[in-house]
Amino acid sequence: MKLDQRRSGVLLHITSLPGPYGIGDFGPAAYQFVDWLAAAGQRIWQVLPTTPIGPCDSPYQSVSAFAGSPLMVALEPLIE
Repeated sequence: MKLDQRRSGVLLHITSLPGPYGIGDFGPAAYQFVDWLAAAGQRIWQVLPTTPIGPCDSPYQSVSAFAGSPLMVALEPLIE
């Protein structure tokens, strides 16, 4: 990515996508959203932290800086 070019994007947390269990995950809806972004001419998808929520109920105070939240794992693709 060249830093001298303008680009636009969207800030949308993964859990805001539609999902079969009440929150979004990295399943088919995420792939469809990325395709929609590309078709709309968007270049960036910014997300908020995807780490597990710690004891303070804040993704910014997670127990690990490296772990991802298990709630965002799409189960259907794992079965396939």
